[in-house]
Amino acid sequence: MRALTFLLIAMLIGAGFYLLSPEGRGLLDRMRINMMRTENQARYRSGRPLPGTPDLARLDERLAAHGVKLGVPVVVRIFKLESELELWVEKDGRFVRFATYPVCLWSGRLGPKVKEGDRQAPEGFYTVAAEQLNPNSRWHRAFNLGFPNAYDQTQGRNGSFIMVHGGCSSIGCFAMTDPVVDELWRFVEAALDQGEGRVPVHVFPFRMTDRNFAARKGNRWGSFWADLKTGYDMFEARHLPPVVSVCKGRYVFEPGSTETVGRPVEERCPPEVAGNP
Repeated sequence: MRALTFLLIAMLIGAGFYLLSPEGRGLLDRMRINMMRTENQARYRSGRPLPGTPDLARLDERLAAHGVKLGVPVVVRIFKLESELELWVEKDGRFVRFATYPVCLWSGRLGPKVKEGDRQAPEGFYTVAAEQLNPNSRWHRAFNLGFPNAYDQTQGRNGSFIMVHGGCSSIGCFAMTDPVVDELWRFVEAALDQGEGRVPVHVFPFRMTDRNFAARKGNRWGSFWADLKTGYDMFEARHLPPVVSVCKGRYVFEPGSTETVGRPVEERCPPEVAGNP
């Protein structure tokens, strides 16, 4: 009996150490993601709104409460682990968070998209221009993220037709419910119509707080995620999207302004970076 007790204790200790390892952390993340996917799809099939969906029928009231109108510049941020999409709108020279929407379904695991057919949703910094909108998508409405961007291309990554769309079905895209994508579409289309050249879309594996990042220390994508976190932190600090470039195969960032919102991601080394070894 005592031997069995010791064996059980040893197994529990071993399991605890495993869950603290990068592989164990990845297992916990996948379990969380799969549970959320199951719940969201069950609600979608039953016609019920997903948890966290704003009151879409009261858009005018919500706009008035924030003191903004359709047509102002917008920024979109997506967090895969939390299955959330944030919409930020410009107000008084900064961006304020207007709404957080549940992502009904995205496919794959945490980590970037690498190749066509891997059924993996991407991570990184993208921009959406007017020609990337598709009002007649088979998934209700859609806008193309523009994958692969300049960074993805330097890494030899390939793929196509990576969208944010309705329909709650995904093989590499970020699928919303139809009512949610309708509201999101209105903001993106109006911003582009009123002169925002491109809408920035920042896609992260998770909310990149210091605690969340430290919990995934040792992950194979750690250095890539560290670069994403630099851009995340700059937006968090100033509520202005940074200027994103690609230098020597890495994302690099410069402070942004209202004039640089939507500048496409280009392969370009800023002066203070270009001279570094």
